[in-house]
Amino acid sequence: MTGFPITAAGEAERPRMFTIITVCLNDCEGLARTYRSLVLQTCSDFDWIVVDGGSQDGTPAFLAAHASELAWWRSAPDLGLYDAMNIGLSAAAGEYLIFLNAGDTLADPGTLQAVAQHVRRDVPPDFIYGDALERGIGNRMLLKRARSHCLKWYGMFTHHQAMVYRRALVEGQRYDLTFKVAADYAFTLDTLSKCARVARIQTPLVLFEGGGISQAHTALGRREQARIRRNRLHMSNVSCFLIMIAQYAAISIRWAWPSVFETWRCRRMYE
Repeated sequence: MTGFPITAAGEAERPRMFTIITVCLNDCEGLARTYRSLVLQTCSDFDWIVVDGGSQDGTPAFLAAHASELAWWRSAPDLGLYDAMNIGLSAAAGEYLIFLNAGDTLADPGTLQAVAQHVRRDVPPDFIYGDALERGIGNRMLLKRARSHCLKWYGMFTHHQAMVYRRALVEGQRYDLTFKVAADYAFTLDTLSKCARVARIQTPLVLFEGGGISQAHTALGRREQARIRRNRLHMSNVSCFLIMIAQYAAISIRWAWPSVFETWRCRRMYE
């Protein structure tokens, strides 16, 4: 690997098509995986921002070593995941924003090129989303199909990392720090409320790294989603309660019968 085929944002004659925003804390190994997936992209019209929460595992040294390949980075304490994303938002200059946490990787070397084809249309979309890849039982690769964004009332219709936001549309918008787990859901609903054009890509965009905050605090995330539905979508308490019951049923199936869940929600990808 020779490093990114890009220049820092300040050296570019125009904003890059994409800004990749990565937040991390004490996950230098995961950050390196994210870096390697970006190096392999056939589309070079992007820059990379990393917001590190003051890691003690060698991450600052890794970032310093790759400083020439980064549009912007910092390593300092923050208020958590969504505060770090807000810091990244403030520093971003690309036309479209993608959030990849440390350990997440783009699905394949042609991922950004596939998204770029949608961006280059006569009328570019305001919001783009696609499928995601996950590791399942026995480390098998699974394809998790995105639901339609029209089903946004149920929850996140694909992984946050498989969503692409037009920066002009979210200018001044921030993640709501009153939500510890579901701020990405609120941010996405706020974005969709302003969208004139949404594009669904029929391909996986990301290989999702499990074990994040939403999986560690499932119950809190469901309660926060209910609050967001009431406040953003003006749904009734009864409707929110019924959705929570359906979500808990799905989670119970995943925990008790993971192979059944994989068959129902995902499709195996044979490598």
